[in-house]
Amino acid sequence: MYFHDAETIERTELEKLQVERLKNTIGLAAKSPYYSEVFKQNDISADIIKTVDDIQKLPFTTKDDLRSQYPHGLLSRPVDDFVRLHASSGTTGTPTAVFYTQKDLDTWADLMARSMYAVGMRKSDVLQNMSGYGLFTGGLGIHYGSERLGCLTIPAGAGNTKRQIKLIRDFNVTALHIIPSFALYFAAKVREEGFDPADMPWKIALIGAEPHTDHTRRKIEEMLCIKAYNSYGLSEMNGPGVAFECTEQDGMHVWEDAYIAEIINPETGEHVKEGEIGELVMTTLTREGMPIIRYRTRDLTRFIPGQCKCGRTSRRIDRIMGRADDMLILKGVNIYPMQIEKIIMGIPEVGQNYVIELIKEGFIDQIRIKVEIKEEFFVEDMRVLQGLQKLISAKLRDEILVTPRVELVQHNSIPKTEGKAQRVVDLRGAEE
Repeated sequence: MYFHDAETIERTELEKLQVERLKNTIGLAAKSPYYSEVFKQNDISADIIKTVDDIQKLPFTTKDDLRSQYPHGLLSRPVDDFVRLHASSGTTGTPTAVFYTQKDLDTWADLMARSMYAVGMRKSDVLQNMSGYGLFTGGLGIHYGSERLGCLTIPAGAGNTKRQIKLIRDFNVTALHIIPSFALYFAAKVREEGFDPADMPWKIALIGAEPHTDHTRRKIEEMLCIKAYNSYGLSEMNGPGVAFECTEQDGMHVWEDAYIAEIINPETGEHVKEGEIGELVMTTLTREGMPIIRYRTRDLTRFIPGQCKCGRTSRRIDRIMGRADDMLILKGVNIYPMQIEKIIMGIPEVGQNYVIELIKEGFIDQIRIKVEIKEEFFVEDMRVLQGLQKLISAKLRDEILVTPRVELVQHNSIPKTEGKAQRVVDLRGAEE
C-alpha cells in the first residue's frame, strides 16, 4: 500500500488520530473571519471534542455559507501564504473559491497518489490526463497525484480524439483519466479510426467528475477493454481524491486520516443508521489554509458495511445516488438550473416557460434547453430566429461553461403542470 500504516490503521487508533486532527482543525478554522464568528456565537472551542461523535456538536457549513464569504472569509492565513486558487463555475453569480497553501497541495498530491496506487497504478505506468485543466480541480488534481506517484504524466486535456489516440500509441499509455460520458464516445471513435481497443496499451481508467451508474462503468470496461475505477471528490474538500475505489471495485475508500465523513438525514441533520442512504457531510482534517467543517455536500450515498477484502480499514461509500438539491453535473461542471433561468429570463424575446432536458447524443451527455419565444418575436424569418438561438446559447455557455443545445419553440407549446413547474427532465435513462 502507498501509506501502509495510514491505510491499515486500527479503528480505535484512527479515531484517536481524527480527534487530534479535528481539534487542530477547529483551532485553525477559528483564525478565519467566518468560523471565528460562528464559534463565538455557538460557544465552540476545540475543548468540546472528546470523541469523533462530538463532531455533531459543531454546526454545518453549506454552499451558501461559502458563497457569502467569497472571496476571503474562510481563510485561516494571510492571502500571501497561498499558492493556488480553484473556483466553481459561474460568471454572473457568486462562485465558491478554494485556496491552497503549498503544504495543502502536497497533502492533496499524496492523497491522489494513494488513490492511484489503490487501483493498481505504479511508477512504471504512463498516465494520459484527458480531463480539462483550469479552475476545474479534476485536471490538476489527477496530474499532481500522478507525478507524485512517479508516473510519466501526459497533460493531453479534453477532446481531439485523433491526437489522444496518437499519444496513447506513441507513448505506450497504460492509464487514462477520463470523464465517463466521454469514455463511451472515445471507445466508439477508437474503433472508427480502425483500432481494436484490445490491442491498445491501456489497462486502467480513472473515471469520475460526473455521476454514472455501474451499468455505465461496465459498458466502459467492455468497450475499451479496460478496468475502470470510480472516484469521488469535490473542490471544497480539495478536489478528487476524497474517496477512491481499490482493485476490489467494492465501494470507494474515504481517506479518513484526512477527512471525517458523516451521512445524515437531509431533513433532520441526524446521523442515519449504518448502510442507510443519506446526505454526505465532510470535514477536512489536514488542510491548513482553508479548513472546512461539516460541509453539506448534498450528495446522496451510504456507508458500505464491513471491511474491504483489500485489507484497508477505512470506511467505504457507495457511488453517488443522486442529489439532495437540484444541482446538475455535466462534463465535470456543476450547473444550477437557476443559473440557466437567470440568463434566459434576462432576454426580452423569451417567454415565461422553458425546460431543461438532459439527453445523450451517442454516448455523450448533453444539455438541451427548450425556450418559449414571445409571439411577436416568433417570426418566419429563420435568420432572426437563428441569431436569437446563437445569442442565447452563447450567453448560457459563458455562464455555465458548457455549450447547450438551444431550441426555440412557440409560445405556450411546452406542457404546463399544476403546482411546481418541472424545469429539469432527465431523458438519459431511456438510453441505458
